[in-house]
Amino acid sequence: MRPQFKVSCLAAGVLSLCAAAPVLAFDGWRLVDSTTLDSTGSAWDYVNFDPASNRLYIGHRKEGLQVFDVGTKKLLKTVAGTPAASSNGATLVPEHDLGISNNENGTVTPFRLSTLEASEPIKLGDELDTSHYDPVTQRIIVNMAAGKEGTDLVVLQAPSLKQVGVIRVPTKKPEHAESDGQGNFYLAARDTEKVYRIDTRELKVTAEWATPGCGQTNSTAIDRANRRLFLGCRGNASTKPSFAVMNLDTGALVYMAEVGGGNDGVVFDAELKRIFLSNGVNAILNVFEQQGADSYRPVEALGTPAGMRSLALNPATHQLYAVTAEGSADYAKKITTSVSPYYANTFFPNSFRVMTFGRR
Repeated sequence: MRPQFKVSCLAAGVLSLCAAAPVLAFDGWRLVDSTTLDSTGSAWDYVNFDPASNRLYIGHRKEGLQVFDVGTKKLLKTVAGTPAASSNGATLVPEHDLGISNNENGTVTPFRLSTLEASEPIKLGDELDTSHYDPVTQRIIVNMAAGKEGTDLVVLQAPSLKQVGVIRVPTKKPEHAESDGQGNFYLAARDTEKVYRIDTRELKVTAEWATPGCGQTNSTAIDRANRRLFLGCRGNASTKPSFAVMNLDTGALVYMAEVGGGNDGVVFDAELKRIFLSNGVNAILNVFEQQGADSYRPVEALGTPAGMRSLALNPATHQLYAVTAEGSADYAKKITTSVSPYYANTFFPNSFRVMTFGRR
C-alpha cells in the first residue's frame, strides 16, 4: 500500500495556496520515447501538434519550422524559407488547410497543412514572437516586438491573411493566449503580471486582471467548459514559480500551487482532468488533477531532461511532446538572466531531440 500524505493549504477568501506536497494518487508519467534529429545547434521555441495529421510542428529558429511525424518518429520536412526567417513556431488553422510559421524576422510564412508547401512570406514588422488563432472570428492575432508604449498585436483575417486591424496592449512582454470560443481572447503578460481580455470582433481590450501571487504570468491553457484559465507563472524576487487558475467571468484567481522554475508550457487534458506544466530551469514536469472548477491537487513532479520547456498534447493518446538539446551558458555571449543566470545560450550539434511522455 502506498503511504498517504496530506496537502497543506492556506485559505484566504476564494484563493487557496497549496503546497506541492506528495499525494496519494500517482499516475506514473514517464519519458517513453526520444528521437534525436540532425541539427547544427540552433535554439528553439514553440511546439504545436496537429491531431488530424499526427504531426508535430517545431519552431527550431535558424533551422526552420520542422515537421515531425510522431507515429513514424521521422522528420518529414522543413517548411521552405523558414530557416532564413528563423521560425519561432507555427499557428494551425485546419479548417482552411492553413498553417503559418511565426518568424523572428517579422514575417509569417503561410503553408498548406496537407502538402506543407509554402507561399510567399508576409512582412508585418521588424520582429515578432508568436501568434494565436480565434476560430469564432477566424482571426489570427500576432504578437509583434514591443515598442515604447506597449505592444501592437497585428490582426489577420483567415484564410486571406489580410490585415484587418491592430490592437495596442500596455505590455512589453505579451506571451501565450487562449480563445474562449465566444469571441474573447485572453493574453498573459509577463512584465505587467496581468491577463488581458480582448474582444476579437471589436479589436479592443475589454478587461485587464492582475494576477497577485502569479509572478511573471507566462503560459496559458483553457478549460472552456468551466471557463477557467490555467496560468504558468515564472515567479519573481518575492514570489515563487507557480500554477494558477483564473475564473474567466470575474478575473479572480481561485487556486495556486508552487511549480518548478522557468515555466514555458501549460497544457490541459480535458478527458483525463490533468494539467501539465513544463519548467525548463528546474527540469520538472508538474502534473495536477482537476477535481472541480475551483479544486485541484498536485499529482506528481517528474524530472525531465534539462532545458525542456515547450509542450504539446496529443488528445487521442494522452501523450505529451516536447523538445530539448544539450546546451551550455557561454558567458562570452548574452544570457537571458531574467530567466536564469545559467540559462543556456549555446546548443551542441546533433543533440536536439523530440521526446514523448506518457503513462507507463
